[in-house]
Amino acid sequence: MLAAQHLEDMAVARATKYVPKKKPAALKRSAPINGKTASVRPLHEDDLKITALALPPGKLSPEMEAYFNKCDEKLGFVPNVLKAFAFDDAKLQAFVNYRQELVQNAANLSKLEIEMIATAVSAQNRCFYCITAHGNSVRQLGDPILGEMMVQNYRAARLSKRQRGMLDFAVKLTTTPWEVEEKDRKRLRRAGFNDRDIWDIASVAAFYNMTNRLASATDMRPNSIYHGQAR
Repeated sequence: MLAAQHLEDMAVARATKYVPKKKPAALKRSAPINGKTASVRPLHEDDLKITALALPPGKLSPEMEAYFNKCDEKLGFVPNVLKAFAFDDAKLQAFVNYRQELVQNAANLSKLEIEMIATAVSAQNRCFYCITAHGNSVRQLGDPILGEMMVQNYRAARLSKRQRGMLDFAVKLTTTPWEVEEKDRKRLRRAGFNDRDIWDIASVAAFYNMTNRLASATDMRPNSIYHGQAR
């Protein structure tokens, strides 16, 4: 466990800096899932090289250091998307603040619904990082089958009228945004959403379209621990 934690600490410190290829000893790390312990594959060099960009690590503000510590305490690791932003504390702070605003302050969207939107949008964009991370969140907040359906084809899931309308709108906004019309907003209202909800659905979809493109552009790699959780 100490050796695995040491590798995670190295990842935070190096952020996006290139790590010379050196095959580490096979190490296994376990993470609690619903009170159980699940083993994940050994950590490899790819877990330390977060993106394809060799950006020098920056100095984190006390606020962001505290946020990283909070992530490590609650999750057992720091998500690689945060480490990728760590070369510039101002950009990291802006990313964290806006994401928190979306997730914490959506008026009527549950955390599961937000993660469903994130996963369905990411699946359309074929974003490896976000499909892996947010599919894992749906598995944990909902169930493993729902998580896999969001990744592969949300239309195969038995969704409520509310959820299906929400995802149809988010996917249309992702694939053909120029075709979004008043009829699409009316469809959401008939499904039970108000105008504030429509704004929130669009905001979540737009945010994850942005992160998808950034992750794809930089070949951002998800934490390997995601692959073994909630399965």
